[in-house]
Order: sequence, then structure tokens, then C-alpha cells
Amino acid sequence: MKPIITLTLNPTVDKSTSVDKLVSEQKLSCAPPVFEPGGGGINVSRALRRLGTDSVAVFPVGGPTGAILRELLTHEGITQQAIETTHRTRENFIVVESTTNHQFRFGMPGTPLEPQYQQQILQTLRGLAPTASMLVVSGSLPPGVDPAYLGEVAHMAEQVGIRLIVDTSGPALEQALDEKVYLIKPNVGELSRLSGVDALDSESVPDAAQSIIARGKCDIIVVSLGPQGACLITKDTVDHVPAPAVKKRSTVGAGDSMVAGMVWALSNGQSLREVIRMGVACGTAATMNPGTELFRPADANKLYRWLLQMMPAIA
Repeated sequence: MKPIITLTLNPTVDKSTSVDKLVSEQKLSCAPPVFEPGGGGINVSRALRRLGTDSVAVFPVGGPTGAILRELLTHEGITQQAIETTHRTRENFIVVESTTNHQFRFGMPGTPLEPQYQQQILQTLRGLAPTASMLVVSGSLPPGVDPAYLGEVAHMAEQVGIRLIVDTSGPALEQALDEKVYLIKPNVGELSRLSGVDALDSESVPDAAQSIIARGKCDIIVVSLGPQGACLITKDTVDHVPAPAVKKRSTVGAGDSMVAGMVWALSNGQSLREVIRMGVACGTAATMNPGTELFRPADANKLYRWLLQMMPAIA
């Protein structure tokens, strides 16, 4: 099987803890912190590993936090192509209030990524892409990276004939679509902006997505509907899959888990009906765990089997 590449331009180390109740101006006793690697593409690689599929994670890294990130990924068995930079890798902080199960997520700004490191990343991708099956670009852009950079990545992918999956937003996503993408995963708000429609509802989502596909921007659009699941749309297919009802503990990493589930199914040659159901199963399973734990394979497989039995495809 050809390898899968993931690209994370704004990686992080996620530090999570819990406290009984958040009270201002008081010293609070927290649970021991948990450190986990983070960032869109990195989480996709971690989730693929849980599904038994290896990938190559490409990302910039720097400073003591970067060393921790690499160590954490090595511990999880993730193959890495890290580009060393002069700036310290960022950290994020997540606190769960145990009495209410409310989650507070503190996202720190990324560190600058200078042009020379951007070019090193592009060269690394050019070296890996010709023998790979898919390139997954996921997450936000750090300071110093122009949205047009994702257009360069998409152009490279088109040149070498690798399927490109993009899960980002705003001008960066628009730039990638200008060069053609295989699959994107916007939410309803992002789809509204891409299609030029002021407001969308569940009935108008398919038409908006198919208008983008008709312009040759991409082949598949998977619209994330949050608690309502997701909708996979091609030029002639619409398949809405509601999310199974589960007890939710955290939404961190649910979107990346969904992408990983779809990538796993695509890499195994499964049908689009199976692709969207595996994505929803993995994304939903991730919400069942605390902090940034992602999903447990047993939970994802159980939900996937249920979705296949209970949710027929809708043409």
C-alpha cells in the first residue's frame, strides 16, 4: 500500500487537565497534566495509526516544546519528517471543569514560519509525494505563511498526481481550491462563504456544494454538520449520515478523527458510502473520550458497523 502523507503547518503540544470548579482569583488544585501531540495533520496521523495504517507526518518543529512533540510522536509510533526551525513550537491548554463537564480550550498563537522553512517543507513534500497515495493538509496557518502557500502545495499535488485532501478554512482553502483538490471538509459556514450564498440550511447545502464541484474545484465535499453528523456530496450523489447518539466528553480532535476515518477508508478502496460512515464513526467516537485523547478503535468500529446497518445511502 502506498503511504499517506499528512502536513501540519501549525503543530502544537496539547496540555490538558481538570479541576473541580473554575473560580476566579483563587489557587485551584488541578489533576496531573496530560501532554499529547496536536495540530490537524498530526492528529490525522495519530488517528490513522489507531486504525492500523501508517503515515508520514510532515511538520515544522523548534525549541524545547518541539523536542517534546517529537518524543510524543515517537512514542506513538508515528513516522516523522520534521523541519527544524528557530522558533519554539507552541502549546495549547485545555481545562475540564469536572463538576459540569464544561471544557475550556485555550489556543496559543503559532510561531512564525519563515519563507526558507516553507520552501523546505515544499521540497520535502515533493520528495515524498510521487510514491504516496494521498496528501492530507489539515489545520491552521501559522504567522508568516501567506494563504497562497496552500495553492503551491495543491499545485505540486496536481503535478505529481497525488490525491489532495484539505481541511482548513478561509483564504487558504480558497487558494487550494483554485488549483483543484480531491476532497474538502468545510462546515456549513465555510461552505456558505465558498459558494457565495449568504446563509445555508440542510436543504440548500447539497446545491451549494455541487455548484463548487461543477466549477472543477474538487471532486468530493464532506460538509461537517456538528451534532447532526455530516453530508458527503459529489456531482451526482448526496449522502447525509447523522451522528450516532453518544455521551460526549470532549470535541477536541473530533474533526481530525473524522478526516482520518475517511482517509483510512479511501486508502483501503472502500465505497463512498463506507467512507462517510467511517468518518462519522471515528469523529463521534472521539467525542466519547476526555481531553485530546482522540478515539478508541473499538468504539469507532462499533459505531461504523451500526451506521452501515442502520443508515442506507441516499442518492
